[in-house]
Amino acid sequence: MADFLEALMLLCFGLSWPVSLIKNIRSGTAKGMSLTFTVLIIIGYVAGISAKLYTHNINYVFAVYIWNIVLVIGNLAVYFINKHKDRRHAEA
Repeated sequence: MADFLEALMLLCFGLSWPVSLIKNIRSGTAKGMSLTFTVLIIIGYVAGISAKLYTHNINYVFAVYIWNIVLVIGNLAVYFINKHKDRRHAEA
């Protein structure tokens, strides 16, 4: 039951990441995005993944952690792409 509840929590968080990623791609700007927030979320997911590896509890919850961190890393990449665009627009 604990694994199910953990997966449910991760799925609830995970539903927001694709929406955020699409919004950030469409906006074309890093304004409103927080690098600190994104990095802290990644650290949290790394901690969760590390706990699963440390306890040898690799199950479906582990897959949800991986899916979430991939999406958050995607948001991080878009942040830097958009930050570069912002700099180019400021120079023009």
